[in-house]
Amino acid sequence: MAWQKELDELALRQQLAARMGGEDKLRRHRDAGRLPVRERVALLVDAGSFVELGGLAGSGEYDGEGRLTGFTPSNLVLGRARIGGRPAVVVGDDFTVRGGANDGAVGDKMIVAEQMAQELRLPLVRLVDGTGGGGSVKNIELKGHTLLPKLKSWPYIAQSLATVPVVALGLGSVAGLGAARVSASHYSVMVRETSQLFVAGPPVVARTGQDIGKEDLGGSRIHTRNGVVDDEADSEEDAFARARRFLSYLPSSVFELPPRIDTGRTSSADPLALRRAIPENPRSVYKVRPIVEALVDDGSFMEIGRHWGKAIAAGLARIDGWPVLVVASDPYHYGGAWDKQTAEKYTRMVDLAQLFHLPVLNLVDVPGFRIGLEAEVEGVMRAGVRALTAVAQSTVPWCTVIIRKAFGVAGGGHQHAGRFAFRYAWPSAQWGSLPIEGGLEVAYKAQIEAAPDPAAERDRIEAHVRGLCSPFRSAEAFVIEDIIDPASTRERLLEFANLAAPLRQPGAMQAGWRP
Repeated sequence: MAWQKELDELALRQQLAARMGGEDKLRRHRDAGRLPVRERVALLVDAGSFVELGGLAGSGEYDGEGRLTGFTPSNLVLGRARIGGRPAVVVGDDFTVRGGANDGAVGDKMIVAEQMAQELRLPLVRLVDGTGGGGSVKNIELKGHTLLPKLKSWPYIAQSLATVPVVALGLGSVAGLGAARVSASHYSVMVRETSQLFVAGPPVVARTGQDIGKEDLGGSRIHTRNGVVDDEADSEEDAFARARRFLSYLPSSVFELPPRIDTGRTSSADPLALRRAIPENPRSVYKVRPIVEALVDDGSFMEIGRHWGKAIAAGLARIDGWPVLVVASDPYHYGGAWDKQTAEKYTRMVDLAQLFHLPVLNLVDVPGFRIGLEAEVEGVMRAGVRALTAVAQSTVPWCTVIIRKAFGVAGGGHQHAGRFAFRYAWPSAQWGSLPIEGGLEVAYKAQIEAAPDPAAERDRIEAHVRGLCSPFRSAEAFVIEDIIDPASTRERLLEFANLAAPLRQPGAMQAGWRP
């Protein structure tokens, strides 16, 4: 047969590449509770859809006559596949070859993955299980010199973030550039107990005098609570499922629009239950997630970043099949007041909506920014101003439902003040420059102190002012466009989603400077 020798060598090289780091290293990898990279790819993508690129890259060993005797593959597996029936780019570190270190990825495969995703306008999924990008200490001896950190891949990583959905899964102990590649994404996941992330690992940190294990230094319980990583998964299979679900809400690139689904466009929730969702006592808390789930299509709410920025519950959902981004105040954390993390999370969510053309549903119960010494020390105002600026720079359709409080500067950030946006209030809503409880002590201080019974006078003034703060008084002055029965909210959201859908426009995100 023509070219049989060459075809036999091709088959041999493919066979050797499929061995990855060899049986011993694969066994140790499995014993640590982690899957080999090729199995990871197979579990992530649609069956049989993976088309590998650069599978022959690596280091060959030859005898004196130039015949191949051994082969160590590059430790980066790269290719195209389908995820949920849609094409995507997948790149995965092979920890069984040189610990997944970036300097083992022959031919700048990492950069090619970013370029391919951008040029083909396809989502990118990174399966990260490697270390830094500057090479190991052993590499100094091999090369005879040290490398100046240039981060030559970073311009491509940055461009990917502006062009296509990027998902990064931290699947092992990732440090340096590996850790940065996880965080540099639109959605990131770590696996509980088997995944860690750090600037530098325990051996390096030990030189600073801190003797600490890798889980205590950079486990998922740390980074999913400080906002470095969005979510934690119970297993690698769970992480792959989360990645597939996240991508299902988004377009393949900023040059397309989020797809509508054909089925599951209904809600089985009892709308009358929403009338009882907000307690009559304004100091009582309530669970906001059941409210979100009642308003969106059944089972469609995918919360993102539940363990950080906890004064809001945020994520992706569908209304009548249309993908939307949801932000909902959670009174269980500071009564819904924005701390620094919450403001940062709010900004991140608004940017995600703006980048991928997602209408926003905002359920508001915001008493303002968090107050007090701790809030001032952490710099809540800077983060808050960035969040407000993100809202002012947004152009996507927006629907606000004020379900309880909207006070102060943070409360004013519930939508773009210079554009038309849908806005409704429930009868439980209340708003103002600051809550009555705090304002009374300042505005009526002298009158309260001069009264024979200061406590009774304060209660009398509060009752009088509260009567003036009725949302119906505001509706008379057209301060609020409409007050609605909570039971009719989904009906209003269906109208919003269908009116918003044709207004969405594909294209790259344009945003001004933020303070």
